[in-house]
Amino acid sequence: MHAFQAARGLRPDGVCDETTWTALVEASWRLGDRQLVLTLPNLRGDDVADLQSRLARLGFDSGRVDGILGMRTSRALADFQSNCGLLADGVCGPETIRAIERVSSQTGDGPGVSTVRERERLRAGLGSVAHCRVVVGQFSGFSALTRTLARELRQQGATVMPLDEPDPVAQALAANHFGAHAYLGFECHEEPGATAYYYQVPTFESVGGRALADAVVGELLHIPAIAALTPTSSGMRLPVLRETRMPAVLLAVGPARLATDATPQLTTAVLAALDLWILRAT
Repeated sequence: MHAFQAARGLRPDGVCDETTWTALVEASWRLGDRQLVLTLPNLRGDDVADLQSRLARLGFDSGRVDGILGMRTSRALADFQSNCGLLADGVCGPETIRAIERVSSQTGDGPGVSTVRERERLRAGLGSVAHCRVVVGQFSGFSALTRTLARELRQQGATVMPLDEPDPVAQALAANHFGAHAYLGFECHEEPGATAYYYQVPTFESVGGRALADAVVGELLHIPAIAALTPTSSGMRLPVLRETRMPAVLLAVGPARLATDATPQLTTAVLAALDLWILRAT
């Protein structure tokens, strides 16, 4: 169980909770096992992720490789079918899979069009914090930090949505509906450490998420008590990172007492990191 969780970008705690069980089910699907089509709720699985990855490498922007067959993936699939002279019905059945496999044999293993476009959006920049819509969420022990951070961001002109919802998927859906440019989440844990997580799977990495996570880690190094913990950034497939549609970072700090005592410095560090992320070209 530990090995499976680690391989899937989940916390390797050996507990088969709802997130791990869902990951086990999704891992059982292979492209061609079932017909893929836009449904409500959306189909999820490794077969969907494989489809998204192949479409992206072929130049059809299906968005993040998240294994969730949403509207963007459906449109990319229909565009591919149209370009191949197939019925553009957005249904991935045997004929469409054969066409994908045939054309995919002529492509390389690059990052795909969705990653390239995210890099270009980052290079274009957002201008300033005042032009940004930011979601600030917390799961445990960081309410003081998120309130202060939201207030400081508003004073700089940003449009901010603070979230205290304990369900990470609910937070992600709220951030998507809000149309946020960035999501910053915070949680305390008992083990000493400081990690800024961003979304990453074997075939996809959120370029914006990683850049923001690295910026946060860089600023944490200026806080002696946090720097002593050797803060790092890490790509993971945690639910709140997977479900969000914008660059997202979840900062986990422990132990709780240290995180609480360092709240003012953490607020300053995160603000500086966000400024740096917004203003600099990548």
